[in-house]
Amino acid sequence: MSDAPNYGFDTLQIHAGARPDPATGARQTPIYQTTAYVFRDAEHAAALFNLQEVGYIYSRLTNPTVAVLQERIATLEGGAGAVCCSSGHAAQIMALFPLMQPGMNVVASTRLYGGTITQFSQTIKRFGWEAKFVDFDDEDALAAAIDDNTRAVFCESIANPGGYITDLDAISAISNNAGVPLIVDNTSATPYLCNPIKHGATLVVHSTTKYLTGNGTVTGGCVVDSGTFDWSASDKFPSLSAPEPAYHGLKFHETFGPLAFTFHGIAIGLRDLGMTMNPQAAHYTLMGTETLSLRMERHVQNAMTVATWLENDDRVDHVTYAGLASSPYNNRVAKICPKGAGGLFTVALKGGYDACVKFVDSLDIFSHVANLGDTRSLVIHSASTTHRQLDEAQQEAAGAGPNVVRISIGIENAEDLIADLDQALAKASA
Repeated sequence: MSDAPNYGFDTLQIHAGARPDPATGARQTPIYQTTAYVFRDAEHAAALFNLQEVGYIYSRLTNPTVAVLQERIATLEGGAGAVCCSSGHAAQIMALFPLMQPGMNVVASTRLYGGTITQFSQTIKRFGWEAKFVDFDDEDALAAAIDDNTRAVFCESIANPGGYITDLDAISAISNNAGVPLIVDNTSATPYLCNPIKHGATLVVHSTTKYLTGNGTVTGGCVVDSGTFDWSASDKFPSLSAPEPAYHGLKFHETFGPLAFTFHGIAIGLRDLGMTMNPQAAHYTLMGTETLSLRMERHVQNAMTVATWLENDDRVDHVTYAGLASSPYNNRVAKICPKGAGGLFTVALKGGYDACVKFVDSLDIFSHVANLGDTRSLVIHSASTTHRQLDEAQQEAAGAGPNVVRISIGIENAEDLIADLDQALAKASA
């Protein structure tokens, strides 16, 4: 597909990165199920390994099917490049890896997916990294948390599980003023609802497992580079600005400019961490992206209908959907997510923990799974599952208290979803 910056989102989600297969003319992107690629000659091989020529060496690094997906997601996000990997958690480590060193820290929002909080608060300590958690609605506290050892600021555009919308413009202004990149997890919003790069984000990460694939078949992750950050403006990011010994002193930012982070993610990140996306997973996700806008429109429409019904039910304490006029985050929808507040929110039941368990067990259409962003409606009691590693204070801060159920609204008929919720609430409150 030729460069066409004026093409609309619906066109780009189908065509970006994809071209008819030159060998067969196949219109759908083939699954290149291969580990290695034949070099033209010894000189060609040397040029590839020296990063003097772009091409395929080994599928831990690059694969033609995955390359199409990388270009498509980067295009939809408005980025310079992207690196796909094996999961959303892998994408988070891939994003931090070129930025961090022992003793460095990342300042992260308290409103994050429970697994991310665990990864940041526990696992990254083994690398000598630290995470400082701050309520990003408190901009003064965020600014105060950034110190000389901070190498990134991290948040979610639409936070999982509560569906809270982050004021990305305010957060990026703070991170840019401090000279550190803003990393935004855009999984819950997708590039159809939110473009973090337009709001100042340096990097965007995705769990492609969720809405981008949309069918609950494969796991995957992606890191999108805006190409706008000056990695050489200070000595904070030597992996990108200083000579790289493994490539004879090559400086990634000096050599690759706006694509420095992307090339580093492949040449160093995937080479040494090995968090590779397999080509079949990329194929499933490519097919999913072709209907992304259609699905997100229905997700938003259904979520608004269901959340409104739940908010008016006497058995419900409160609903966190940002699309509701009652939400304190409703005023951010038009600015950050102008096409809708997504399909994810939580509902707090008056019966507390026990009612939540009965409610989840009584649903028929909703699937009780540890996932979100599927065409199917999904439900989970976060406090006893995805956020169970956290103490109650952390659960409350993340919007996953004991009386809270997370709901991911699918694309079924809204009236059928409401009927299922109604009968489950009746059993939970009996």
